Amino acid sequence: MSNPQYHHEKPVLYSYFRSSCAWRVRTVLNWKGIDYEIKPVNLVKEEQKAPEYSKLNPLKEVPTLIIDGLVLTQSLAIIEYLEETRPEKPVLPKEPGKRALVRSLVLAIASDTQPVTNLRILNYLGDDRKEEWTKYWMSYIFEGIEKQLKEVADDYCVGNEVTLADICLVPQVFNANRFKVDLTPFPIIQRISDKLLELEAFKKAHPFRQIDCPSELKSKNNIT
Repeated sequence: MSNPQYHHEKPVLYSYFRSSCAWRVRTVLNWKGIDYEIKPVNLVKEEQKAPEYSKLNPLKEVPTLIIDGLVLTQSLAIIEYLEETRPEKPVLPKEPGKRALVRSLVLAIASDTQPVTNLRILNYLGDDRKEEWTKYWMSYIFEGIEKQLKEVADDYCVGNEVTLADICLVPQVFNANRFKVDLTPFPIIQRISDKLLELEAFKKAHPFRQIDCPSELKSKNNIT
């Protein structure tokens, strides 16, 4: 139910620059041309655990989107809401078979891969195991995704239209590169990710272009 307390002139996204989940929502907001404000939440400094923020998001994570008087959490739920209330430039195909293919790829990333390689898990594992763990699980899932893409991909993950599968894929490829996962066995994944990053909505959502990205990272990657 809408709450007048959360009515703002434009949507407010609580985000961390390197969060895969927040990145997905940033991309969809950009893709649909929705103007929004970002409020950074530094996960490394554990700002997500602050009492004020944890009232908005009891799971103490990002993203959180305040829109239409609602406080929405969980990236896929947020994106489904945006898809239903702002249907322009859809990210889910109309044809049920294609939509199922997109959701299959989305869940392979958002349910099978990202949760076991996120910051909470890696911190729990400790420095000794995190690199080995991340490389194993990302490579394991990417192997299956690559095989799926051989059957359904064209310019993008499912045919020639940008879909939610593409929106989820790009952050996961970024994370794989960050942890030095060998992407040589996954040429389709790499090709699609590179092509997507040429699109303005994806460029604008990139971690290195966020207001909370450390200046040294921006400089290192030639972002001004």
